[in-house]
Amino acid sequence: MVFHIVPLADWAAAPGLAYAPPSLAAEGFVHCSADVPTALAIADAHYRAVPGPLLAVELDEAALTAEVRREGEPGARYPHVYGPLNREAVVRVWEVVRTPDAPASLAPWRAGA
Repeated sequence: MVFHIVPLADWAAAPGLAYAPPSLAAEGFVHCSADVPTALAIADAHYRAVPGPLLAVELDEAALTAEVRREGEPGARYPHVYGPLNREAVVRVWEVVRTPDAPASLAPWRAGA
């Protein structure tokens, strides 16, 4: 499994289409994390000021239609997806729970709740 952090507004913008974040056009790949602790650390470091709900999309790496490469320094290798995230690869969607005085955590996402 790999995880992608995304604001709800971005994820919900085109529900019938594969998801292509700005990083895909700018850098050629979609940033992902290989585990929950890393995904939460990224949410804390890079998304703390992003308003609105934040999601952690859990993806079955084998079901992704785009190539996945693990890149970065030894000991800190991140999965990069070289194409849009096809929604059929989504296993689960989590809400990233952010509070001012605690690290981010995950809770099951309840769409429309």
